[in-house]
Amino acid sequence: MASGTHYNLKGIDYLSLYGEEPSAIEQVFAIYVNVIRLDEQGQVLNAKYAEQRATNYLRAYCDPTFEVTPTYEDWETQLN
Repeated sequence: MASGTHYNLKGIDYLSLYGEEPSAIEQVFAIYVNVIRLDEQGQVLNAKYAEQRATNYLRAYCDPTFEVTPTYEDWETQLN
């Protein structure tokens, strides 16, 4: 994320958001943390899906023509 070369965000200029709109970055990480699931041993069960949901938010934030499907549920975007 911080390098500006995330493969899910190819062609999206999002690095400036770190300094100019940090709440957008905060939302990305909130989505990731809310969506990721671990088993009883702490093994991640859905890393790629959580990553996709999080980066899709940033893509839609930067590109208003991009539609996130399925749309976010309230629990996904909740800031804890």
